[in-house]
Amino acid sequence: MNRNSGLPLGAEGSILDKIVARKKEELASAKQLVKIIDLEQSVHFHRTPLVFKKFLLAEDRSGIIAEFKRRSPSKGLINGIADVAEVTNAYNKAGASALSVLTDVDFFGGTTDDILAARAANDIPILRKDFIIDEYQILEAKAWGADIILLIAGILSPIAIQKLAKTAKSLGLNVLLEVHNLSELERSICADLDAIGINNRNLSDFTVNIQTSFDLVDQIPKEFLKISESAISGPKIIKDLKSVGFQGFLIGENFMKTEDPGKAMKDFVVQMV
Repeated sequence: MNRNSGLPLGAEGSILDKIVARKKEELASAKQLVKIIDLEQSVHFHRTPLVFKKFLLAEDRSGIIAEFKRRSPSKGLINGIADVAEVTNAYNKAGASALSVLTDVDFFGGTTDDILAARAANDIPILRKDFIIDEYQILEAKAWGADIILLIAGILSPIAIQKLAKTAKSLGLNVLLEVHNLSELERSICADLDAIGINNRNLSDFTVNIQTSFDLVDQIPKEFLKISESAISGPKIIKDLKSVGFQGFLIGENFMKTEDPGKAMKDFVVQMV
């Protein structure tokens, strides 16, 4: 492990490395602008987070974690005009089990206001989708009304994952661990996780391959919710993923690239039946 960065060996030299370097700069500024005591005094900090598992497995929900994402490093601008409150509420009404809202500014075009707007407009779990490397970001997530935080194995050591997951659970937050291969999965599993997501997108070069989920599903211990992320382009893929044990499906670009993401999801869910 790189002792200075907290990154596991081999994580350097990729888009992830650039994102983490920028994230450290953002963190330094954020900590100067907003003190921990200010986060702890926010209205949302005292709300009880919703239980991810309850919504993911509910019979009247689709299992889809619907994502609001304006842009990405690989695709550039995806949707520059969508309103976050309008789209996420439409996702909710279409049967989303949870919402994923990007808060990374430079690489994904997200903002703090996005997650606050999504929280105000919805009563289902919200995932703060970002590159979490510090406990301060978990306090932010709680203060902004998130229910779930994301820990990415590709940018965190096993010790860091354990520490961050423990902090999140102490605040009542749900924890989703994201992995990209068997090595990340085996070294990163710890007790304070609720769900394990298999990201079918290689975050080194941003190529996608749905086969990654099928290859790794049986390696996820049964006590964790099983989530497949990215490269889910149609309802049939979800049926296939369900057949091997997946319970949740994170979809963003497939909806966001359309003129009406909410309608796109509604049509998608109808075809799932």
